Amino acid sequence: MAVPKCKVSKARRDKRRGSNWKLSAPSVVACPKCGEPVCGTYNGRQVLAVEAE
Repeated sequence: MAVPKCKVSKARRDKRRGSNWKLSAPSVVACPKCGEPVCGTYNGRQVLAVEAE
């Protein structure tokens, strides 16, 4: 059984583990009807009452 010879510091451990946890930004798709990013429609139906600014 492999046993570490020296203690691995928290900084070194976290530096190795941190490269796998990059999050991607959420994608926003424009509505095919009106071109707005959020218009309150889903599957062709109006589901939210969005106020026009």
